[in-house]
Amino acid sequence: MSLGQLRGVIFDMDGVLVDSHAVHRKAWSLFFQTLGREVSQSELDFILDGRKRSEILRHFLGDYPDPELEEFGRRKDCIFRQMRLDVAPVPGAVDMVRDLHREGTVLALATSASRSRARSTLLDLGLLNCFQQFVTGEDVVLGKPDATIYRLACSRMGIEPEHLLAVEDAISGVRAAVGAGLSCVGVASHETPENLTAAGAAHVVRNFEAVTTHDLKCILLGLDCDLVSNQAAAASAKG
Repeated sequence: MSLGQLRGVIFDMDGVLVDSHAVHRKAWSLFFQTLGREVSQSELDFILDGRKRSEILRHFLGDYPDPELEEFGRRKDCIFRQMRLDVAPVPGAVDMVRDLHREGTVLALATSASRSRARSTLLDLGLLNCFQQFVTGEDVVLGKPDATIYRLACSRMGIEPEHLLAVEDAISGVRAAVGAGLSCVGVASHETPENLTAAGAAHVVRNFEAVTTHDLKCILLGLDCDLVSNQAAAASAKG
């Protein structure tokens, strides 16, 4: 990959902008209970890897017709919305997004979530006006780790991948970003730094509390960044 100026950043949403995984686990568990299904916590790990809602439903319920999957998805999202007050921003994420936007960096969202949930989440965070583009699970046939969602985001932004940085928390998300030709920052919110690095993340941070926009530019340029390295070490020690 050629080195270049940072012109844009593409963020995943769950686990990157919002610490929502625990709430999603609970919402999925409650939804499955409405169908008379008991799903263990270890089985629910499947939902944390950046997959589309339809993929999750087919994994647990089998090959239902699309209209039924859509209805199941709406029911699960309704349960999630009732608990969304328990969803908090990832530390430092809101300030990071606002700082990038203030500096003129083009921002996009690439999330497996539905379009309505993506918009409502950004609205709740007060960040909707900071994102010029967003691509959701409804815009692609194949979810992450397929690279289509990132290729589509790059196309809509009108920026070549070598000038973009992706931010992901899941192995499948990192692979999708790297597969589209982007450098990727891993956020170790639920995955280990070692696994994110093995998937292709250029650097790993625990959150954005001590990360600056300058640090992101260093990552894109392939320069050493002591802060990022220190955060990765701290995340590894904790996790």
